[in-house]
Amino acid sequence: MTTVAVVGTGAIGVSWAAHFLNHGLDVVASDPAPGAEDRLRDGVAEIGADPARLTFTADAGQAAAAADLVQENAPERAEVKHALFAVLDEAARPDVVLASSSSGMLPTEIARAATRHPERVLVGHPFHPPHLVPLVEVVPGERSSEAATDAAMAFYASVGKTPIRLRRELPGHIANRLQAALWREAYSLVDRGVASVADIDTAISQGPGLRWAVLGPFANQHLSGGPGGIAHVLEHLGPPTEAWWRDLGHPVMTPELERKIIDGVDEELAGVDPAALARYRDTVVRAVLAAKKEFDT
Repeated sequence: MTTVAVVGTGAIGVSWAAHFLNHGLDVVASDPAPGAEDRLRDGVAEIGADPARLTFTADAGQAAAAADLVQENAPERAEVKHALFAVLDEAARPDVVLASSSSGMLPTEIARAATRHPERVLVGHPFHPPHLVPLVEVVPGERSSEAATDAAMAFYASVGKTPIRLRRELPGHIANRLQAALWREAYSLVDRGVASVADIDTAISQGPGLRWAVLGPFANQHLSGGPGGIAHVLEHLGPPTEAWWRDLGHPVMTPELERKIIDGVDEELAGVDPAALARYRDTVVRAVLAAKKEFDT
């Protein structure tokens, strides 16, 4: 593959475009919004990608017709996805994978609009920002072919991503569902007055979040069991963990809870420049990724 169409150039699309450019691919980007091309080029330059191999068109079909793979990043609304994928399916060559960056929609639902070749439609969900975070969740739908799924897995790996394949489609895929589980309890703790927003952020960023950046939940749990590994953990902490599960909260997103969260974040980040905070986060993530790469080899 030499040319990728990036359809939809919001924050995710800009990041994808920069990532593909930095890996030597030609990028044909498309977005109908006024001023989209200028914002795209500014964003790509800010990330540090060379825009020499970037072209732009407001016509999504024209972009898809020129591409070896399409990465779609439109808003998370079924009617928008359906209208767009009808165009992409009509314009792209039959062998071209149509991958959606959707963070939660099912690929089977997205593919309903692709009446010509639904077998090449799937989800290729990145983690924000795609130019920095390696994970891509490849989610085939009911009609997605093995050839398209394998091609997507190989493509993402070839551009430095770490793809994982879901064996069954679910709303929110894997990583967002895991995040949602954590958020559910975090919001519940705030709602019940157990802890402040700042304390919960500290509990994760200065505690298990440090280990989770290195190994996943199962591998970390295995290491915590000493010589007995995860079998020892499950023997001794299995029953207490079940009790904790039963005690987890079930918050409802009421206006009152929303206000508690908003006020808590405002208090935690009072006087902090959001752009500077994002730069700090990205700098530390780069350092962690560099350390992982060094020690993995």
